[in-house]
Amino acid sequence: VQLQASGGGLVQAGDSLRLSCAASGRMLRKYDMGWFRQALGKEREFVAAIDWSGGSPYYKNSLKGRFTISRDNAKNTVYLQMNNLKPEDTAVYYCAADPDPETMVFNSWGQGTLVTVSS
Repeated sequence: VQLQASGGGLVQAGDSLRLSCAASGRMLRKYDMGWFRQALGKEREFVAAIDWSGGSPYYKNSLKGRFTISRDNAKNTVYLQMNNLKPEDTAVYYCAADPDPETMVFNSWGQGTLVTVSS
């Protein structure tokens, strides 16, 4: 499955953004999905994930309450709603699909969208 993330940009602290991840090639509803991020000079980290049906969302603990992952399988799109953004949320955000059930390593990745939060 090919993934295209979008929706990033430059915002101020306290603002909101909604990222989108559109899938092509295969039906997104077949896959569990996730969002990850990588800040400059840091390792990529898990942000949120959601199962194929839209249930069982889970988050990096520190992001609970501010970030919400959702999906619309009819539109072949997964979303990440980010509220009350902080400068430390600045990163390239990646969507990913199809995790290995044993290792949780995701097999398909999008190209990333940059989110910059100014103070």
